[in-house]
Amino acid sequence: MDKTLISQKFENFANDCRGSSELYEHLSRKIAKDDEILDLCTLAREGQPIPNLLLGAVHFLLFKGKKHRLKEYYPSIVQFPKEKEDVFVHFKSFCQIYRDEIISILKSKLVQTNEIRRCAYLYPAFCYIYDKVKKPLSIIEIGTSAGLLLLWDKYKYSYGTNEVYGNLGSKVHISTEIKGDHIPLLLKESPPVASKIGLDLHVNNLGNPEDKLWLKSLIWPEHKERFVLFEHAANHFNENPPKLLEGDGVTLLTNVAKQMPKDTALCIFHTHVANQIPKELKIKLLEQVKQIGDTREVFHLYNNMWDQKLHLDYFMNGTEYNLTIGDTDGHGRWFNWEL
Repeated sequence: MDKTLISQKFENFANDCRGSSELYEHLSRKIAKDDEILDLCTLAREGQPIPNLLLGAVHFLLFKGKKHRLKEYYPSIVQFPKEKEDVFVHFKSFCQIYRDEIISILKSKLVQTNEIRRCAYLYPAFCYIYDKVKKPLSIIEIGTSAGLLLLWDKYKYSYGTNEVYGNLGSKVHISTEIKGDHIPLLLKESPPVASKIGLDLHVNNLGNPEDKLWLKSLIWPEHKERFVLFEHAANHFNENPPKLLEGDGVTLLTNVAKQMPKDTALCIFHTHVANQIPKELKIKLLEQVKQIGDTREVFHLYNNMWDQKLHLDYFMNGTEYNLTIGDTDGHGRWFNWEL
């Protein structure tokens, strides 16, 4: 990829980090102007979000215990991190010393963030679907990574009040803010789920320490709550592992959908993965959902396909419906509900 485009990606990423990660915002603005680091980034795997990949690679190596002063600036590594102003010189030094290992990660790893708090807006969406069909749901997730979002029905939720929803006995408690005047339907208990399966080009195995550490490395260093949620959800997954299938989710979808119980509402969902899907495959995905809709009720819940909003397309009784649910924060800290 052209270095000018990569530089712009880091500037855009810095904007995304504003107010959420001072360290990554600062580093990203410096990287955007550094020819040597941008050269390194040209070696990244095609189609991947390069800022997440590079910063995740460095974080991964720090977690593995690589010795360097850079670790002193990461709140995920040390208890009292240094101020960010001098961090870039150490970041660049780290990239020079461990260049070969970083290149190996850039060429082999995928950005597959398991952002557990995104379940906070998935939960009301599935409540909305269940309220329409009054039958159990069958769930297919495309781009499932380690499958932690598939366990949305096993978590409990708070939405700015003392009320708690979902699986009330869960150790995974997700809280978020609902912005705007519209409050979604929130069922006290999770809608019934008859079956679930996750599809991904590369399934991350939480029982593999290397896979688990990589997923942990994709969490931004200041986000302590995300680290805690990830660990709790990973433990929950090991107790209730759903089926995960490795392969191209778009290619596998039609056959997998045929295996889901006919007396259920089929729900296909994906979050923040469609930006890595080529346009022709996005079109193919929508066509497949439509074909499935010719034979049964099907709901397609997604964002980052054409824009960042959360959408719900569905087919009932041969009729197609296309709804825009609203905006969502990338880390699930808030969402707004427009329905």
